Amino acid sequence: MIMADISPFAPKRFPRLPKIAGLRLGGVACGIKANMRSDLMVCVLDPSARVAGMFTRSATAGPTVRWCRDAVRDGAVRAIVVNSGNANVFTGRAGARDVAATAVTAARALGCGPGEIMVSSTGVIGERLPISKLTAALPGLVAAAEAGAWQAAAEAIRTTDTFPKAAGARARIGGVAVNIAGIAKGSGMIAPDMATMLAYVFTDAKIPAPALRVLLAEACQASFNAITVDGDTSTSDTVLLVATGAGRGHRRITRAGDPALADFRAKLGAVMTDLAHQIVGDGEGLSKFITITVTGAASDRAAKAIALSVANSPLVKTAVAGEDANWGRIVMAVGKAGERVDPQRLAIKLGGVRITERGAARPSYREAPVARHMKGRRIRIDIGAGIKGARGRATVWTCDLTHGYISINADYRS
Repeated sequence: MIMADISPFAPKRFPRLPKIAGLRLGGVACGIKANMRSDLMVCVLDPSARVAGMFTRSATAGPTVRWCRDAVRDGAVRAIVVNSGNANVFTGRAGARDVAATAVTAARALGCGPGEIMVSSTGVIGERLPISKLTAALPGLVAAAEAGAWQAAAEAIRTTDTFPKAAGARARIGGVAVNIAGIAKGSGMIAPDMATMLAYVFTDAKIPAPALRVLLAEACQASFNAITVDGDTSTSDTVLLVATGAGRGHRRITRAGDPALADFRAKLGAVMTDLAHQIVGDGEGLSKFITITVTGAASDRAAKAIALSVANSPLVKTAVAGEDANWGRIVMAVGKAGERVDPQRLAIKLGGVRITERGAARPSYREAPVARHMKGRRIRIDIGAGIKGARGRATVWTCDLTHGYISINADYRS
């Protein structure tokens, strides 16, 4: 596997995250990856913890996803176990047995039921997981897990990622401070309905599982489901939101619509959006980060479809990589989205410069300022769909498509 140079959008240092009461973390090399790189993570949780999850919709989802879909329904969770370097996908019944063996091993170490263990895998598809290495290392990792070991955990879930991803915030529930923090991985095979993307977000607040499900779904729509690197949806996507209930006591929460959750909802969204941006900013081979905003569409859903059509267009992405102000490719991508637009009112801007009006380039349009914008690292595309009276709006994030993406993926297994 060729490892890319560190992304130009990588943070200068790993962020300082708050310790989450009721959570211990750890990471270790168990021998799945070559060169004894860290490849096994565990998050150990107090019995009070509750969990919600969202998963890939891929028809070829792996057995870890199927396991978690069933396990998460109960809302109880004692541990999350994640291996990297092997996706354990399309490995037949043996793969399902390996997931069960992972859960049973962790459950024995914690004295709980296997159904309280969430399991994820990420890496090469179609190869059998070396389960004996994983189960041999897991009990010791559970015992050694410690509060605040965020970086060790984030490092252990990386595949082609060039940097570990983490974000945190402090929120208030009814005037009481609570902590939120999370880690994620993802670099390629990134597209909505999440993507080859794993994310684990924790809070020490006490929130019941049904409310967590609503909060997670809302936050995902504007974060992990609004990013794309290459348009490919993974077999292993998993996002888990865990509330340990072990922090400072706050007023009782029974539903997601409780006004006391307003600040928590905003901060959760900010943490998840930060993680989503880090994933795009680590897109395989990228050189530029692209923000695409669509307004004036028939609905928010339609706006998002148009934005994603542009974001997933290889012609648009390669034009950005080549610093080519070829706005005609944006016109093409808008048109193929299958959503209503008014060509006469369609307004396209690059770097804030208005390019189109009345179905053509503006008579006053000059390419020079747009060309200067295209040489920057952060590219902004704004599109007004032009549907009279419509207010549909969406923003998505993506990156350019370079020769580096081809090199990384052509040599992925070598």
